Amino acid sequence: MNLHDIYQDLQNELQLIEKELARTVYSSVDQLEASSLHLLTAGGKRMRPIFVLLAGHFGPSYDASKLRKLAVALELIHMATLVHDDVIDDANLRRGRQTVRAEWNNQVAMFTGDYILAQGLQVMSQFKNPKVHQILATAIKEMVLGEIEQICDLYSDKLTLRSYLHRIKRKTAFLIAISCQLAALVSGASAEVVYRCYLYGYYVGMAFQMTDDILDFKGTEDVLGKPAGSDLRQGNVTLPVIYALRHESEENKQKLMNYLLSQGTEGDLEEILEIIRKSGGIDYTVQLSERYLEKALQMLNKLPNTHVKESFQLISDFVVRRSY
Repeated sequence: MNLHDIYQDLQNELQLIEKELARTVYSSVDQLEASSLHLLTAGGKRMRPIFVLLAGHFGPSYDASKLRKLAVALELIHMATLVHDDVIDDANLRRGRQTVRAEWNNQVAMFTGDYILAQGLQVMSQFKNPKVHQILATAIKEMVLGEIEQICDLYSDKLTLRSYLHRIKRKTAFLIAISCQLAALVSGASAEVVYRCYLYGYYVGMAFQMTDDILDFKGTEDVLGKPAGSDLRQGNVTLPVIYALRHESEENKQKLMNYLLSQGTEGDLEEILEIIRKSGGIDYTVQLSERYLEKALQMLNKLPNTHVKESFQLISDFVVRRSY
């Protein structure tokens, strides 16, 4: 079995989720519907719905209808953050096409993100268990805090490994973690299994974001759907940059610091990117992501034996080894 097989096995469920996503963002206001569908129709890996559909098997009461609703809600919340992120980052490309802000404007993008978020929360309202909403509310709060931290840290040369890990936990890992956690919870899993699902998702989420940060330096625009080095262009300081600032020669450190302190107005970006690529920061980030992957697999081994364990293992491996 490979990752393609997993998508094939879940094809029917994923197609139903796609239809439900489109139905949920429908609006009688043509402008709002067009902008809401814009990112949705650009596609995506749909990792959070996949985690939901698979993690539901760790509970004794697998209900595909419930899990589809959960998957739709979480994917909509994720999409809303992407639309808002593109406004914050002044980004023009996402998944190989114009962002909502680039296609229309920032005002339309902000309200589109708000609308998609509201629709996701409306879907979640169908779950009556208050624990579900407590978990989701905490995750959204942490995601917002992570975004604010990132804004405060733009072009900063003072970031540490600890602050970086804390930020990506909030920005990315939490939503993947609760995708697994909530799927197990609504499927009637024990508190212990629910917590282990959360930890598995958290470790995978951390590795997922580290891989994204690596690809920003290694990938190409054709593969990534956005220009290479986009994070640094936008002032987002990731682990490869933090590493280079600590380990490069004094001359190269100064070039990096000048670029950051000038908010990208001093220094040649391509030269800066090359310094980071040669610093060993990418290899360091790969090694750290693999350590998080190892923790995820250790947690997976503690979960009940079901036919989806192999799928989880393949997805975990894809998260770190992917090229897009």
